[in-house]
Amino acid sequence: MTLNQNPHLRASKTAVLLLNLGTPSEPTAKAVRAYLKEFLSDPRVVEIPRIIWWCILNGIILPIRSGASAKKYASIWLPKLGSPLMHYSRLQAKELGDQFANEGHTVLVDLAMRYGQPSTQAVLEGLKAQGMGRLLLLPLYPQYSATTTASSFDEVFRVLSTWRDQPELRLVKHYHDNPAYIFALRDQVLSSWDKDGRPDFDKGDRLVMSFHGLPKRNLMKGDPYHCECLKTGRLLGESLGLVPGQYLVTFQSRFGKAEWLKPYTAPTIEKLAKEGCQRIDIFCPGFPADCLETLEEIAMEAREIFLEHGGKDYRYIPCLNSNPKWIEALSDIAHHHLQGWSLGVESEADLAKRAERAEQAERMKS
Repeated sequence: MTLNQNPHLRASKTAVLLLNLGTPSEPTAKAVRAYLKEFLSDPRVVEIPRIIWWCILNGIILPIRSGASAKKYASIWLPKLGSPLMHYSRLQAKELGDQFANEGHTVLVDLAMRYGQPSTQAVLEGLKAQGMGRLLLLPLYPQYSATTTASSFDEVFRVLSTWRDQPELRLVKHYHDNPAYIFALRDQVLSSWDKDGRPDFDKGDRLVMSFHGLPKRNLMKGDPYHCECLKTGRLLGESLGLVPGQYLVTFQSRFGKAEWLKPYTAPTIEKLAKEGCQRIDIFCPGFPADCLETLEEIAMEAREIFLEHGGKDYRYIPCLNSNPKWIEALSDIAHHHLQGWSLGVESEADLAKRAERAEQAERMKS
């Protein structure tokens, strides 16, 4: 058996896998329906008895929402680049990989989506083929929730449960208060203010930080997401030199009739406009990459609400996307959790020595 043929004498590499939610492959009703079906069938996302939910999902939601959602996706689809979420998430993975390479490390960096493509299973199999022996899971969800982080971990565990030789595994649960992440958020806001001018908070202008919402029952069952969002908002506000009232933390994307985390983003924006607030700057710290929820719901729909109810100046601050400070933050978070692991790869000479020692041991047995 040659060196390359021996499965026990392969170079073992460290891998960092970025995990994100997912996106339809194209802005069509068919593609959106397939994506929504996979997403909304996850019991981590919808905690309703399966039989009841199956009827609601397939009989009402998918037939009605697929076409409407496809139109919304079409409104934010990037020419030649496709899904913004996919584009920026891939870019983040590439730039993080380049960061490791520039530091002289040999680290595999890839991106997997919980729903849709590239699937978690396909990406893990690809990393395995490249010699992955150690794996760090780094979710692109700064604030932990069972609906996002845990679900992505579940899928990784499901895939690894079928492997005979599993990699060493580490998880990044959350980084909602990581200083490098907060600094990247601060830099994104300040860059926008340098370009468009700082709000006049003394005259009533406001910074709204909108996070994705969750049903309130998730909080009551122990999900820490709400508390982590509030802490991120507080730390970002403090880093910008603001006091509560000058910035507000709200929650968007409510779905269904159940009570969700409050205050809701849209009613808050409407209320501010009616009270005479002339300018709102709005930012989504929990979304590292722009997507449907930020570009259509916040940059478009929320703008209309504010202007229709008396507001004058609505400024949407883009997500972190490819902000260099964000890539540095990802690198900082990854390095912290990679401590003690090799960030290189065994040379052919080292592998040959191991093979020689193994052959000597076999000869001694005989």
